Amino acid sequence: MVDILIVEDNKELSGMLVDFLRAEGYVVSAAEDGNKALDLYEMYGARLLILDIMLPGLDGMYILNKVREKSNTPVIMVSAKVAKGDKLEAIISGADDYIEKPYDIDILIAKIKGIFKRRLATDTISDEDITLDIVQEKILKDGVALEATVKEFELMKLFMENKGHTLQKQYIFDTIWGMDSESDLHTLAVHINRLRDKLEENPKKPKKIVTVWGKGYRYE
Repeated sequence: MVDILIVEDNKELSGMLVDFLRAEGYVVSAAEDGNKALDLYEMYGARLLILDIMLPGLDGMYILNKVREKSNTPVIMVSAKVAKGDKLEAIISGADDYIEKPYDIDILIAKIKGIFKRRLATDTISDEDITLDIVQEKILKDGVALEATVKEFELMKLFMENKGHTLQKQYIFDTIWGMDSESDLHTLAVHINRLRDKLEENPKKPKKIVTVWGKGYRYE
């Protein structure tokens, strides 16, 4: 998962923003049209979206509505559209902020830092009966800590941060074990099975960590 996905069809503006944000230490990806942006988000996820409204292909409002169907990912809308109605539509649809173009990059970066501080700085991640203690790296079910390895914790953190998104096996493996690991994809399958044994009511028919055949896994 990237920190920030920038959806902007102006290549010069997008490139400049990518450079500024990477200099601030963020992991950044960019898309120049709505279709590619939605594909990237659904495949890999993002902790924050910077989303233009007027885009080739799918427009920004469509993407915002699709994101809000199953995620509370923070979204900053940026647009040359300055009418009150456009701003209200974006905010009512779930945008966290709306910035008019042209904008001051320092102001945008300050808003991004504020969102990360308010919404993403947390010591726990919770979903129904499962809670992750980020500080102590523990997995809790119904408030009881499970016996889990570091890799199992890292897997659950990756899954819970990407709830509802199908993650490809190779992407999961590279993220958790690293591209230079001497292990193989069988290691991933073993760890998935161990997590299912600990978390699922029926590990043979998992409902939390589901297999997406031919692709990878998805946390529901």
